[in-house]
Amino acid sequence: MPAPLIIDLDGVLRRWEPLDAVEARHGLPRGALLAAAFEPDLLHRAITGAVDDDRWRADVTAALAAAHGPAARAAVAEWSASSGAVDAEVLELVRRYRRRAPVVALTNATSRLPRDLAAVGLDRELDRVFSSHELGVAKPDPRVFALVCARLDRAPAECLFVDDTEGHVAAAREAGLRAHHYHSPAALAAFLDHA
Repeated sequence: MPAPLIIDLDGVLRRWEPLDAVEARHGLPRGALLAAAFEPDLLHRAITGAVDDDRWRADVTAALAAAHGPAARAAVAEWSASSGAVDAEVLELVRRYRRRAPVVALTNATSRLPRDLAAVGLDRELDRVFSSHELGVAKPDPRVFALVCARLDRAPAECLFVDDTEGHVAAAREAGLRAHHYHSPAALAAFLDHA
C-alpha cells in the first residue's frame, strides 16, 4: 500500500507575502511585525489552542503598537487580510500523489486555518488536515508525529513527511517517518517518485 504523504502547508504548499513588505508600507522597522507575531510564548499559545486567532492577533497588535505606535494597527490589519497563496507547482505534485495515496496536511496553525484553507481552495485538495491548534501539540514535538500516524492508522515508517523547516524534518525522522526537507518542487517530485 502506498505511503500516505503528510505535508506542511506554510512554506511548502502555501506562500505568504514577505512581512517586510507590509512593514515598509506602514513605516514600521524591518522585522518588527515578524518579531511581534512570532514571539515564542505568544505564538505557542495560539498554535496549541490556548488562545484563538483573534486573541493572538489582538495581542500582536497591542505589543506592536506599544513599541511602534498607531501604525501597528493598520499593519496587522493588512497582514491579517491575507490567506496566503497556493504554490501551483506543489499543488500539482499533491494532486498527482493523491491518485495513489492519501495526502494530509500537518501544520502549526491558529484557529482560523479552516477559513484560510477555504479561501485559497485547499480545503478540497487534501484528504485530511491536522492542525496543531486542534491537536494541542505543535511541530517539532515528537508527540505530534505519533498522534498523526496513529490517526492515519499507519506506523511512522510507513509515512512520508515534507516540511520546509529543518528542525521539523529532523524531529520527524527521529520519530521514524521518511522525511524530506523541502527546498523546491523539483526536489520534492524526486522524493515522491523515489518513495
